[in-house]
Amino acid sequence: MNGKRETVVDVQGTVEDGFEPVRDAFVANFTGRGERGAAVAVYRHGRKVVDLWGGTKDGDASDAPDAAPWEAGTAQVIRSATKGIAALVPLLLHQRGQLDLDAPVGTYWPEFKAAGKERVLVRHLLTHRAGLPVLDTPLTPEQAIDGVSGPAAVAAQAPAWEPGTDHGYHAQTYSWLLGELVLRVTGRTLGSWIAEEISGPLGLDLWIGLPEAARSRVGRLAALDAPAAPAASGLRVRPKPAVADAYADPASLTSRAFGAISPAPDENAAAYRAAELPASAGIATARSLARCYAALIGAVDGHPRLFAPATLTLARTEESAGLDRTLLVNTRFGLGFMLHGPASPLLAPGSFGHPGRGGALACADPESGLAFGYVTNGMQRNVTADLRAQALLRATSRAAGRTPAGVQ
Repeated sequence: MNGKRETVVDVQGTVEDGFEPVRDAFVANFTGRGERGAAVAVYRHGRKVVDLWGGTKDGDASDAPDAAPWEAGTAQVIRSATKGIAALVPLLLHQRGQLDLDAPVGTYWPEFKAAGKERVLVRHLLTHRAGLPVLDTPLTPEQAIDGVSGPAAVAAQAPAWEPGTDHGYHAQTYSWLLGELVLRVTGRTLGSWIAEEISGPLGLDLWIGLPEAARSRVGRLAALDAPAAPAASGLRVRPKPAVADAYADPASLTSRAFGAISPAPDENAAAYRAAELPASAGIATARSLARCYAALIGAVDGHPRLFAPATLTLARTEESAGLDRTLLVNTRFGLGFMLHGPASPLLAPGSFGHPGRGGALACADPESGLAFGYVTNGMQRNVTADLRAQALLRATSRAAGRTPAGVQ
């Protein structure tokens, strides 16, 4: 006996022939990478080829003998993976001729012109170039979700740099910037637009603003330590000293961006999950994330693809690249989506998608027809690349005959 308790997980679901490596990687996440409860799904050319789940529904109850299991329909908060879903709305509005990406935001939202923001363009909001990652006065959790305080705060805020000249991740303010823009253009909230135009037609369990009827299906998040280096498979599991120092310094742009809501909200609270926060509070199943991204790049079960070729090009054409003023690592963004790169490896060089801080990830690779979704209830200390998601991405790439995504 070596004193170590063996990790046993009952993985459920299906894997098509050839994609067994994804199941192996999923099991290895539980046995060697600290996973508690999670799901992963992959579509290829509009057809589901991987649909797996396992562990416990609640991350903070994984050791309890009577812990509820993760089930086929269990959903989870996906944090910033929400940003990619939210970006669908302005891109599809542009595709329909309802929104000009090169128009000043103030064209649609006059109050936004305050404090020197007259020249901030719609595309700047989507590419983290608006200069608005922080608020001089952070919002309380109650103000963050009231639908009024957030838009008013970003409309009044002066930019931290000349808009359009550089990029820095808008970790929290993205919620109010995109949410209010969509409301001004359509008269609908961003969450209701997603529900009516995307989730409903495609049959997705995906919400920005969780309805009460679905509340019981969502697991609880819990903090999770990153495993030791051998299990990290080449990923950096501890930030560089400069990055760690920035997170520890309350006056840094990094800390202020993530602290635009203070104190930090309780992500397991019903009020938070019901709120429409397009930067951080989306809720989804893995299969719905994968299905949504599959629908962006091709037909799915008779539903025509959502993105016209020109819109797909916009989504994955580099608009921002280099050292991110907020994250202090090199990031790449198209219009609303992170692009493949060392800080956030995706399926292949032409992929686009978005990670969620601590775990979740959704992305697509048009060249291979792959679409990927991963959700978890164990939140590790990472922002742009999670080692469990990366292991699953590499397995998916290998199974599909693609060059495996690189890691830093």
